[in-house]
Amino acid sequence: MIYWQLFMAFFRVGILGYGGGPSSIPLVEKEVVKQYKWMDDEEFGNTLALGNSLPGPIATKLAGYIGYRVGGWIGMVSALIATVIPTVVLLIVLFYFVDALSDQPWLSGMTTAVIPVVGVMLAVMTLDFLKKSRNGLSSWQIVVLLAVSVVLIELLHIHPAFLILALLLFALVKPEKRKEEEKA
Repeated sequence: MIYWQLFMAFFRVGILGYGGGPSSIPLVEKEVVKQYKWMDDEEFGNTLALGNSLPGPIATKLAGYIGYRVGGWIGMVSALIATVIPTVVLLIVLFYFVDALSDQPWLSGMTTAVIPVVGVMLAVMTLDFLKKSRNGLSSWQIVVLLAVSVVLIELLHIHPAFLILALLLFALVKPEKRKEEEKA
């Protein structure tokens, strides 16, 4: 039963995650946190942060980890297959039709129309993460982190994984933690 649930959850993500890995993150969150309650919001956020610091597509990393966590090795394989199969099949079918219909103007209009929907999905996810960050950070800390992140990622072209890794390392050794350890 659990393997079928894992398969169906990640199959829905694979079939509906139009726009690539980042657009599938809200879909994974809906299945994993809200639908099946395999993780809470904080666990999912931590998994996403760690997953983003590793190389490779985020959808398969999330499927692999969550599948393993929920159903062991068989769960991992089930979730990974469910994530990859829709993309492979749809890619083959889509390229067949794109090649056959490449001279039709409605085709380019259709693909262009999907872009705003993916943008809205990412914006909703961003707002949700900003709301969640208020649990552990003050408003000014959030603003500073946002500003520093934009400068480092967009202006200095530093890969987000390095920023995430630096923040994880900082969280491990932050001064408040050391003061609490000294008091104990």
